[in-house]
Amino acid sequence: MLSVNNVGWLEKEKPVAGPLDAILRPVAVAPCSSDTHTSHGGSGDQKNLILGHEAIGEVVEVGELVTRFKPGDIVVVPCCTPDWLSLGVQGKYNAHDKGLMASFKFLLSKDGVFAEFFHVNQADANLVKLPEGMDMAAALMTVDMMSTGFHGVEQAEIGFGDTVVVIGIGPVGLMAVAGAHLKGAGRLIAVGTRPNSIAVAKEYGATDIVSYKEGDIVEQIMKMTNGEGVDRVIIAGGKADTINQALNMLKPGGIVSNMNYFDASETFEIPAWEWGLGMSNKDIRGGFCPGGALRIEKMLEMIQYNRFDPAKLITHRFEGFDKIEDAFKMMDEKPADMIKPAVFIKWD
Repeated sequence: MLSVNNVGWLEKEKPVAGPLDAILRPVAVAPCSSDTHTSHGGSGDQKNLILGHEAIGEVVEVGELVTRFKPGDIVVVPCCTPDWLSLGVQGKYNAHDKGLMASFKFLLSKDGVFAEFFHVNQADANLVKLPEGMDMAAALMTVDMMSTGFHGVEQAEIGFGDTVVVIGIGPVGLMAVAGAHLKGAGRLIAVGTRPNSIAVAKEYGATDIVSYKEGDIVEQIMKMTNGEGVDRVIIAGGKADTINQALNMLKPGGIVSNMNYFDASETFEIPAWEWGLGMSNKDIRGGFCPGGALRIEKMLEMIQYNRFDPAKLITHRFEGFDKIEDAFKMMDEKPADMIKPAVFIKWD
């Protein structure tokens, strides 16, 4: 990101590892809508910022206090890399080590992974070795898409047999569908229109598909549920008024779990009636995915023991470091047949 709405290549000094840190070069990366959102000014007027936060990397250098990794190791890099010495990680949510989303270092406080070399803080606590024989594409999807989508499921506290709606079935929403299915949802309604996403949503466990092109989604879902509504709603797309839609289809005592990145220009306006005059016991929750090695180890075990395959998200594969630009532009333009592009890199 050279400046707002202006992306390209630039030269920077190679990053330096502190005693607890590591320097990596990418072997697989994936652009995210958070990267494109940032490039258009969504995180402020940043200049000369290296984008990217989804990566598998090869360790090229470690600090003198790093014990779990050595040069040559292939490692999975969580998008959220907390400062584990900060008091902020000792609460319930480690994503906010020194303030709002401050554990999300890439993009917010330092350069990202779309570079020949990138820096990872506190390597022993924030990196995981790629399990032997694991599909690199599947592992790449754990670092953000799976971790974020599953956090939406965790926030929703889905119980066996719950009726669950997932609004938005891009890659994060699809991971929420998969996670809700694994958590025991009964009826699982996915809201979206793209044919590729619909097909994958059904593979991941969606029982019903609702299209916003066919009318108001609240009316459709209330009709499908005989006017009763649903137990849980996970939001993975839409505008600020999507919160209102979620409340209107939610039963009293239900939970709205938001994983969507709203724009700073938006405003939430909730009529009192939609929240049951304040008496409906409907929870509205929103959060950033937890970080660190332990979480990603658990995500990788879901793959290792064949619970499901997140590599189905990847619809477009590119080869070579110079193809990062093409993948980024595809993510920005969002062609109809795309779910997620990824770039795989071999170094000489």
